Amino acid sequence: MHPTGEQIDLVAGATHAVVTEVGGGLRALEVDGGARVEDFDADATPPMGAGMVLVPWPNRIAGAGYSWRGREYALEVTEPARGHAIHGFLRRRPWTIRDRAADAVTFAADVDPSWGWPGPLHVETTYAVDAAGLAVTHALTNTGDVDVPAGLGAHPYLRAGDAAPSDCTLTLAADRIVDVDDALIPTGVRPVTPEEDLRGGRRVADLTLDTCFGAAAGPGGILGVLTAPDGRATALWADPDVRWVQVFTPDDLAGRGRAVAVEPMTCPPDAAHSGTDLRIVAPGETWSFRWGVTARDAS
Repeated sequence: MHPTGEQIDLVAGATHAVVTEVGGGLRALEVDGGARVEDFDADATPPMGAGMVLVPWPNRIAGAGYSWRGREYALEVTEPARGHAIHGFLRRRPWTIRDRAADAVTFAADVDPSWGWPGPLHVETTYAVDAAGLAVTHALTNTGDVDVPAGLGAHPYLRAGDAAPSDCTLTLAADRIVDVDDALIPTGVRPVTPEEDLRGGRRVADLTLDTCFGAAAGPGGILGVLTAPDGRATALWADPDVRWVQVFTPDDLAGRGRAVAVEPMTCPPDAAHSGTDLRIVAPGETWSFRWGVTARDAS
């Protein structure tokens, strides 16, 4: 058994993706023979969160605890160095395969309120490939009898073929930035300065970021584009529910050198405390949205 469970291949024309039973995550994506996300071996665990689904919250909850409608909730500390809870409950749990075809698969998992959440959520994630790339649909259903807060994110590291990410240019459709304290918990949101503005593109080698930005996507919902020196490019797009994007540029990802994660998120870090863009899912309600990765040229 692989650490991420069964490996599911999805194929449509020249597009090939691999998704995983454990975590319901994305392990690999190629279009026209070129990598569009950082992959990892089937016998490895996802390095630095690569490809994970982050639910029912992305990023951090300060102090691994929060209050909801007058009641205090405690979570497992999953970032011990800072004492926070990070990236939700389901990234290391097995998901169930609900539907499966050559070019698409739907995973399902459940958030159990005994883990420290105000109520149950049924989560389904569908991966579907076509000639251009990958589309991901998340659907969260409140299966309980009280309102339940929720947020969701994903953790892809983008690639533009075989070009080293440090040599590529990152363009980001974002006009605000989240300031954080030494424990990476937000202290405020403000407009980007000219030095922080990535809308005109910046070379990845010149970036040192673990930073949340406020999305300002234009036509087609394009949030970020990674462009190789030869003009090949990979774009990350999302529905309007994705209002935030975390950019993370570790110096070394699994021995490969610099990488760049462009993480679509429906809410910013620590939304359980701030309430910012925290979705309230009513009993019986289903909330769904999409994001995806496509291959495109520099234009």
